[in-house]
Formats: sequence, structure tokens, C-alpha cells
Amino acid sequence: MNLTTTALLDLSHTLAGDYLAQFQYPWEALDGIQNLILTLGPALDPAEYEQRSPGVWVHKTAALAPTAFLGAPCIIGPETEVRHGAFIRGSALVGTGCVVGNSVELKNVILFDGVQTPHYNYVGDSILGYKAHMGAGSITSNVKSDKTLVTVRSGAERLETGRKKFGAILGDHVEVGCNSVLNPGSVLGRNTSVYPLSSVRGAVPPDSIFKGPGQVVHRD
Repeated sequence: MNLTTTALLDLSHTLAGDYLAQFQYPWEALDGIQNLILTLGPALDPAEYEQRSPGVWVHKTAALAPTAFLGAPCIIGPETEVRHGAFIRGSALVGTGCVVGNSVELKNVILFDGVQTPHYNYVGDSILGYKAHMGAGSITSNVKSDKTLVTVRSGAERLETGRKKFGAILGDHVEVGCNSVLNPGSVLGRNTSVYPLSSVRGAVPPDSIFKGPGQVVHRD
């Protein structure tokens, strides 16, 4: 499976496109998300973006519930909805037309345009591609239980990431079923769907349906 950044993600659908283009693999970009936001934020057009607090920029067309928490640094894009009880811990770059739902927690993430995390999701140390969707209760698990460094597994191939914290990379148009867990180092190819209640580990090829471990079929 091709795990490179451009194989998984259409970089025209995020403010982080030029930044991500520097990296062979998208997880290599996770360390720099905080600095990226602090660089992009001051350069945003003040006619379009409002700086709500130090390090927090929100597009004027975004809809924010009064109970949502926006931790610095973060950028909330145009026509994005941040619902009641959302908890953005910081280092979150959220694109255009996204949904960050009730009781959703984001930390050190890039959400491309059109991403939906609508209900009870945890997304940490992860990148979600264009129009990716996480069903209710689905989460990224970003630290291994033994606290060792995360390895991405793709068939017989093992790629060392050098990272203790790494959740998942979702390619464009990925659908994750309700109450699924994406284990550390999960990489889902474009147009892939995951059955509800799944425990995903390693790389899942594009245009696939993940029914369970060892049960991955190509989409017709």
C-alpha cells in the first residue's frame, strides 16, 4: 500500500497543504502542527477571521456553541460548526465546512475541509482527510498500552514512526463506523469504510471495506 502523503490526501483541501507537501509520510507532520497554526494565524485576513483570544482564530461564518472550549492554538475555518460541549485542547487546524460535535475532543490534529466528527469522538495526534467522517463514539487511540514507539504495519512492511503519540491518518472520503477504535498507527486509504464496532490496526488499502481483522474486501 502506498502510504505517502499525496497518495492519501488531496492537499488542496486544507490550509496546511504547503506544509504537508514537505513530508513523505503524513505522520511526519504531527510534530509541527502547533508551530504551523501559530504561523498561519497572524497571516489570516482579519476581514474574514476574528482572533477570539491569543492563538485562537475563528472564521466569521463559523458557528460556535457558547459551551464549546477553544484551546490555543487553533484555527476554525469557514462555515464550520462547533457544537455544545466540544473540547478543542489546542493545536487543532479545522478546515472549511467541518462539524466538531458534542463531547468531541481534538488535540494536535489537522481536519481537512468537510470533515465530520459529530458525536463523542476523540481525535488526537491525527490527520483526517477531505470529507472523512467518524461515526458516533469512534475514537483514535494515540498511545500504545506499553508506551513504546508506534509502528505503522502494512502487510509485511513495518515503518518506524519514532513517535510515542500517533493516532490515525484517514485518507479522503474515509467512513469510520460507530464505536470503532483506530489503534495507534492506523492508516486508512482513500474511500475506505470501516464497519461499526471495529478495532482497526495497521494500514487498510484504499477503496476497501474493513469488516474486521483479516476481513478486508475491495469495494466493487
